[in-house]
Amino acid sequence: MAQSERTRFLRWGDVVRLLVAWVVSAAALGLAAWLLDDLSVSDPWAIVVAAAVVGLFGLFVRPALIAVTARIGWIAVVLGGLLSQAIVVYLALDTVPGIETTFWAAFWASWIAAAFGTAAAWLGTSGTDDAFTSSLIRRRVPKSTITDPEVDGVVFVQIDGVPFPVLRWAIQAGAVPTIRKWVSNGDYHLREWTPQMPCTTPASQLGILHGTVDRVPAFRWYDRELGRMLVANKPADAAVIEERATNGRGLLADDGLSLSNLFTGDAERSILTMSRVKYSRGTTQLRTTFGWFLSNPQGFARGFVRTVAEIVKERWQAARQNRRDLMPRIERSWTFAALRAVTNVLLRDLNTAVISEEMRKGTKAIYVDYLDYDEIAHHAGMFRPETLGALDGVDRVLATLHRLASQGAARRYHFVILSDHGQSQGQSFEDRYGLELGELCSELIHAPVESITAPVEGWGHAEAIAEDATGTGALASKVADRAAKTVQKQVAAGAGSGESEITVLGSGNLGLLYAHRPVRMTLETIRAEWPSIIDGLRFHPGIGFVACIDDAGQAWAFGDQGSICLDTGVVEGVDPLLPFGDHAARVLIRAVKMAESPDLYINSLVDPTTLDVAAFEHLVGAHGGLGGWQDRAVLLVPDELIHLVPDEQIEGGDQLHNLFVSMLESLGHRRNLP
Repeated sequence: MAQSERTRFLRWGDVVRLLVAWVVSAAALGLAAWLLDDLSVSDPWAIVVAAAVVGLFGLFVRPALIAVTARIGWIAVVLGGLLSQAIVVYLALDTVPGIETTFWAAFWASWIAAAFGTAAAWLGTSGTDDAFTSSLIRRRVPKSTITDPEVDGVVFVQIDGVPFPVLRWAIQAGAVPTIRKWVSNGDYHLREWTPQMPCTTPASQLGILHGTVDRVPAFRWYDRELGRMLVANKPADAAVIEERATNGRGLLADDGLSLSNLFTGDAERSILTMSRVKYSRGTTQLRTTFGWFLSNPQGFARGFVRTVAEIVKERWQAARQNRRDLMPRIERSWTFAALRAVTNVLLRDLNTAVISEEMRKGTKAIYVDYLDYDEIAHHAGMFRPETLGALDGVDRVLATLHRLASQGAARRYHFVILSDHGQSQGQSFEDRYGLELGELCSELIHAPVESITAPVEGWGHAEAIAEDATGTGALASKVADRAAKTVQKQVAAGAGSGESEITVLGSGNLGLLYAHRPVRMTLETIRAEWPSIIDGLRFHPGIGFVACIDDAGQAWAFGDQGSICLDTGVVEGVDPLLPFGDHAARVLIRAVKMAESPDLYINSLVDPTTLDVAAFEHLVGAHGGLGGWQDRAVLLVPDELIHLVPDEQIEGGDQLHNLFVSMLESLGHRRNLP
């Protein structure tokens, strides 16, 4: 897309917008004066004058506060950002004759004004994000000093967890107008790619960003080398996973930024990225960006008001699901309501603000993960109104980014949109059969089993926000402890003592059974020690297949009517992988042959009619194994780069990495990498 010429400093649209903002601000201050006892007004016209003074003071006071606090540190940025608008309002009200106030009255008045302004902006723009976008465009930033403006930049936008069939249907239905317009005009081309097994964000992002999907058998697993659990969205564990995979030439190694991801892709800079939040406190420029977001009325204040509204909306939608007795469904807690609000409001806006800043600076490659759809689909389902609403929200983000790139970016930008995996849904295994997978395994093994199936994926993103936004470990540790306690409760409930040497983990509809031993158990060893486990699982109505390796290192999959040797392709009886697609054997053998893989992989059933799976976690929408649409992911490529996409199906995040590297190289990136 071509970069537009600089527009005039002031246009008629700007004048109208200023007048409307003045009227709305005055009305909001009047409402605050009516509600607050410590804010009194003797002359109504004083409120009108005060609204103008608030705007003028904001132009000078807020940037000065941000500049000072950004040089002090993160705590100063957070405090200054949250209090800056209150300071501006207090100074303005204290200056204008006819108004008497206290600081705390001004503080609450600033939040009342923010809520009122957000509601007015929503009504005035039919719910769009125009006001937020305009504030990003109008923001003054230092001029870029890039030395290679002729090199186009790329923004990789991950729309987490969106299945290819869902997006294609949404395009056909007109539910995502931005993407529909791009595809209909021929500006973009919609393709499908096949994630590896496991179909999880850690495996896909490691493949996409670092070029390998090895050593990641699930979202969390027992690591024999370390003798403990690894959870991909814990910062310390994410750092271990990345350290094992990096070669210094990741996707973002050439002037790249990793934003809201698990791994860095060897980017020089990263924000809200799991593998680095423990090691980076950011730069003054980064703290300035956060400070602007926190202090601007169109930033944190707007986001906070919309966050509260999102929580209220989630509770109403959850109650509606229960009233209508929609199935499949799970109980949706207040905890999920808070996580949904964080990912669908605050994190979405913060990501967009950071990308805007980076495009103005001319950062050559940006990879960002928008979690909106995935977070809601886990708890509500793939096609529920709230889930499709999140998809529409991401579509609006793409429109915003497109507009930002055309107005003030330091170089020309291309957008590549992808999902890291798809999604399947269905009633959970426990709800269907009355027991958890760990309990079933314990009955078959005749030994205590630690059953860890609590879904904690969303907590990791909350932790990243807490740590990167504050720059301190205390708040993040509390968030992490909350997730850890959830898991510990699961262990205690499942095994009684929590001291078992056998662990069963759920990763969507993929189960993993580990004996805590330095050497992996083989088919022969498993049958000798636990004679009932393989047949007991394969003949259970909720299990599609179990997989393991034998003494010779060959991989096997067993179903209720037959088995297949994955190395030779020899089938006895009926191939258990037939319901899971032609690619199932290829992706399964790759997963089973990893040294980190469990002693037994356990994949749930898939209903041939509804494509329902049975997650081993307490989720409606799930991904991790095979079955349904979880291994059908999205790739949306601009027309200028479509010639680089191969005709054959892309299979695995590492193959997608190779494609993305070729895109960057074709644009002139990566020429000076060692």
